[in-house]
Amino acid sequence: MNKNEYPEFVEKTAPKTRKLKTMVWAFIIGGLICCVGEAIKDIFAAGFRLEGKSLASYVTMTMIFLGSLFTAFGLYDKLGRKAGAGSIVPITGFANSITASAMEHNREGVIFGVCTQLFTIAGPVIVFGIALSVIAGLIKLIIIK
Repeated sequence: MNKNEYPEFVEKTAPKTRKLKTMVWAFIIGGLICCVGEAIKDIFAAGFRLEGKSLASYVTMTMIFLGSLFTAFGLYDKLGRKAGAGSIVPITGFANSITASAMEHNREGVIFGVCTQLFTIAGPVIVFGIALSVIAGLIKLIIIK
């Protein structure tokens, strides 16, 4: 198979996705995850009288815990199959990627398995995010000067 035949082969054999249906589910599930976060924020604000940075910290910790818990029980994978990109809402998606990597490499031990492979999926995302933040900051610095 040469370079020209391979893209044709992939096009013919790859499963077709229903883009509109996928986008709708991503929007619904992503929105529901955000609504859960907002509900947790309201509960913490009213029930524990938290506000500002402490409120944001507790909500973030709770969402990370829930994302990890759903991953540990295999529920986040099911959610991801249905929601696609909607399940990669920043906090819970990050927790899912970290927890999934840790669970996958647990057999290799704590140091050489979990610790070395923990950021396999999330690492490039973090590096790319930091790099883009620096670029955006430099652009802002040059334009606003």
